[in-house]
Amino acid sequence: MIVFRDPAEVPAGFGPSVVAIGKFDGVHTGHRAVIDRARVEAADGAQVVAVTFDRNPLSVLRPEKCPPDVIGPHQKLELLDRAGVDATLLLTFDETLAAQPADAFVRRVLVDALAARTVLVGRDFRFGAGGAGDPAMLVRLGEEYGFRVDVVDDVRAVHADRRVSSTWIREALAAGDIATAARLLGRAPSVWGEVVHGLKRGRELGYPTANLSPDLEGFVPADGVYAGWLVDVDGARRISYPAAISIGTNPTFDDVHTRQVEVYVLDETDLDLYGHHVEVRFVERVRGMAAFDGVDALLVQMADDVERVRGILS
Repeated sequence: MIVFRDPAEVPAGFGPSVVAIGKFDGVHTGHRAVIDRARVEAADGAQVVAVTFDRNPLSVLRPEKCPPDVIGPHQKLELLDRAGVDATLLLTFDETLAAQPADAFVRRVLVDALAARTVLVGRDFRFGAGGAGDPAMLVRLGEEYGFRVDVVDDVRAVHADRRVSSTWIREALAAGDIATAARLLGRAPSVWGEVVHGLKRGRELGYPTANLSPDLEGFVPADGVYAGWLVDVDGARRISYPAAISIGTNPTFDDVHTRQVEVYVLDETDLDLYGHHVEVRFVERVRGMAAFDGVDALLVQMADDVERVRGILS
C-alpha cells in the first residue's frame, strides 16, 4: 500500500480513484464494509484510496471530549493495507486543516489530488471548517465536480441490535470482554509498541517478560491476565509466540505506579526482544488483577495462569 501524508505528495496523473473517507479508528467490521464496497466499485481498475487522519479530530477541536484511540497511526496503516486499500492519504489534523472550508477540502483532496470517481462515507461524516460539510453537501459538490457519492449505512450487530462502533469496542475492552471486542473488530484486539527494560522481577521469579513502552499504540484492556500472542514485527519475517499477558501495576509488590503491559512467552527464558517492535494480540481474559500474600502465593497463581493460557491457545 502506498502512503501519502499530504495531497501534494500524490503524483500527477494518479487515479481515477474510489475514495473511502473516515477516522477508521479500529478499522473494525463497519469500516471494512465501506472499504469492501470501495473495492467492488474499483474492480474495473480504479485505485482504492482511504483518506483518514493521524489523530482523532476531536483531539484538536474538543480535546476534553476526545476518547482514547482504539488503534494508533502505525496500526491503522497496517490494517488498511490488510483490508485491501491501494493507497492511504494520512492527513495531519491540525488547526490549519480544521479551518479549511468544506469546498476547498473537496477540491484539494478529492478532485485535484485523487481524481475521485466515487466517494464513500458514513452517515455521520462531517468535514470542513466547523463541521459544516455533511453527506448532503458532499453529494452537491460531487455533482459540481463530477464524482458520485455513496453514503454507506451502519453495520449493526444482530445479537445486540447496536451499531458497530469504536465506542462499543472501547467499552468492551475496558471491561476485559475480549470476545465482544474481537467480534466487532473482526480480529483479535491488539496493542503495538517497543520492548523496553523493566524491573526484571519476572526473570527473578522464573517468568521473564517483555515489557512494552508506556507510549504504545492501541487501547489497553482492563487490568488482568490474558492469553494471547506476541508477534515480533522486526526482522525479515514475523514470528508469533504464544504468551501470557499481564496488565496492571503489580499490586503484590506495590512499586509500579503506571499500568504496564508485560508479556511472558511460554517456555522461553532466553528470548531477547529489547528494542524490538512487537504486536500483542489478546485472545481471552484469564482473570482479573489481584494482590497476593507474598511471593509463594504469587508463584502458585502464575503457574496456574500459564497452564490455563496454554490450554486456551492450544
